[in-house]
Amino acid sequence: MTAPLHRISRGSDFSRTLKSGARVNSRDFVVHLAMVSPNWPDPRGLRRDVAMCGGPWLGLVVSKSVGNAVTRHLVARRLRAAFAGASNLLPDETYVVVRARRSAADRSSDELADQLRDAFTSKRVAALAADVAVAAPGAVPER
Repeated sequence: MTAPLHRISRGSDFSRTLKSGARVNSRDFVVHLAMVSPNWPDPRGLRRDVAMCGGPWLGLVVSKSVGNAVTRHLVARRLRAAFAGASNLLPDETYVVVRARRSAADRSSDELADQLRDAFTSKRVAALAADVAVAAPGAVPER
């Protein structure tokens, strides 16, 4: 499970990730990623202070269109577990927002985890990581 320390809780972090990051579409959700340079000050303005540790960070958007409260919490738990298993594919300084679609309620945890892993290894995410590495040489470690 994803620790509360690794969850996005501020609205400004949600909106910043949704607006400035890369978007990867999947069958059952949309993944938005924003990578923050570990150097301070960040030339793109994504990093507001120096005291950031941990990561990557996860935010979830599971709306009422997914189902009732029980179904939404089930989908959120499955997505958090999938993220915990796939977060090692991302650099540490990454914000991730997953917006669930209606069909996510019908998928198993393994199917959601496979889709999340595919999203994290997509070409768009690799390009975004390369852009951050160019902006801050040597800042994004390879895993």
